[in-house]
Amino acid sequence: MGSSDTEWELEEGIPQVDDPFIQQYLKGRTSLILEEQKQRYDTNLRKSLSPVAARACEIVSKVRARDLTIIGLNDGDDQIHHPSHMSHLIREQVQKTFLWKILQKMPKGPLLHAHMETMFDDDFLTEEVFRTSGIHVYAPKPLITQSDYKEGLFYFQYSPRTQNREDERVLWEASYKPSSLISLQKAASSFPDGGEAGFRVWLKNRCNFKSEHPYNTYKSLSAIVNSLLSYEPIFRSCLRWIFSQLAADGINYVEIRHNFTFPYRREGSDAPEEDYSGWCRAFQEELQHFKSTEEGHTFHGARIIWTTSRTLSNREISDKMIQCIMAKQNFPEVICGFDVVGQEDNARSLVDLVPILFWFRKLCAEEGVDIPFVFHAGDHLGNGEQADHELFDAILLGTRRIGQGGSLYKRPLLLELVKEQKILVETCPVLNGVIGPTTSLPTYSHPVLLSRGVPVSLCNDPPRISEHGINGLTAGFWHALQGPDNLELPGLAMMVENSIRWSCYEDQSTTEWLSDIQEGILGEGTKAARLREWYTSFEKFCEWITLEFAETDNSLAHDV
Repeated sequence: MGSSDTEWELEEGIPQVDDPFIQQYLKGRTSLILEEQKQRYDTNLRKSLSPVAARACEIVSKVRARDLTIIGLNDGDDQIHHPSHMSHLIREQVQKTFLWKILQKMPKGPLLHAHMETMFDDDFLTEEVFRTSGIHVYAPKPLITQSDYKEGLFYFQYSPRTQNREDERVLWEASYKPSSLISLQKAASSFPDGGEAGFRVWLKNRCNFKSEHPYNTYKSLSAIVNSLLSYEPIFRSCLRWIFSQLAADGINYVEIRHNFTFPYRREGSDAPEEDYSGWCRAFQEELQHFKSTEEGHTFHGARIIWTTSRTLSNREISDKMIQCIMAKQNFPEVICGFDVVGQEDNARSLVDLVPILFWFRKLCAEEGVDIPFVFHAGDHLGNGEQADHELFDAILLGTRRIGQGGSLYKRPLLLELVKEQKILVETCPVLNGVIGPTTSLPTYSHPVLLSRGVPVSLCNDPPRISEHGINGLTAGFWHALQGPDNLELPGLAMMVENSIRWSCYEDQSTTEWLSDIQEGILGEGTKAARLREWYTSFEKFCEWITLEFAETDNSLAHDV
């Protein structure tokens, strides 16, 4: 400020910065900022960072800003989409950035929200179908119109019969007999739009999400893929693929939701199993085999959250619940929770399911098993709709975690209850972008939940079945760092810690569960050991950043 300006201010009686009461104001301002920073969800974690980790966090923030400038996303537009929704060119550029390389290397801990039917690459599934002998296709009605090709239901099933009769009509003919089995080879070769090559393209397309009709697409692809997972050879091959993909992305534990829609068939058997013991046995065997391999030696495990559809009647749901309890009794290490799935505003609500859910609890107690609830709730961002009210019932029913919880931020009382009852929210920005109201960052709820002290884990559902096939958590982590909420590497680390603390590594009573969450890394159980192990890995990861990007850090410092 020039001397003339200063003289004018003094003449007018305008206070100066070094006046005592202005200094007092600035001191109070600084204190308020520091006090607010103490309330941040990652404050304690930031305080505990080693000098190396703190430097690594600074490098990541600088790299992020530079990368966005290089690929042209740092132009003031905050509508930065998840890589799966980007153009092919931009997505390729993102995947070549330093930030992507860093996040690929990051140890990501557990993945707590994943639906098995959405975890596969469509190319892999298609090849697996054609590689497996005895696979047949069937449909409830002929698929003859363009609408049928886009939305018509069809399924796969194993059968030992080697060929169809010459005069047997295929799915693409009006005279097709509903639900009759047609060999895959005949169905594919007779496909009206390009024979087998066209059939392969069509099948991949039917196994992809489409944002214009998300729930219809999900129901369709879920049924298609689940019909494949009901046959042992394909199921085992798919498990090996899942475990390998997750481990390659730095994920060391997963809890997979699976809707047991189709009866299970053993390899070479035309007769369906009466229960899912064979399914659970195959799951357990493939997991143990993977953990014994070089690529799986650091993989802690996988468990299943048994899910059933909200659209079923109480009688049908009770049958599924009995099957779930039987599986838990025979394979307690496999089953870790129970959920009901379906479009919340177009299916039975949780409050409508309360009687059958209480019956399930009673039956579990009588059979001597404990299967906790892990409910989806609040998937949408509506106000006062059924989907919004699902949160009330999920909390009252004692859910240990909430899947999605997109509308929770609008419910102040429920926010406090979630914190008091130590309920984790599994946020899935990618899924919200596919089936929810937005694919851009500003309307995602996890930054708001984090800022209010709600425990959040970052998930990536669907992690694989998409037009672009982006797998694991790397894409979700990259996306989370682009938001306007100042989320940085410590924030990601905090969400990984949450994922570990709220994992169902082993069966626990409610008291044991809450105690382990409260004690965290200071406890003596499995979770505390996993937390210590992860922070050791995180420290090594930070050391790698400081060494790998030392020159980059120096050049960025000069740029600043």
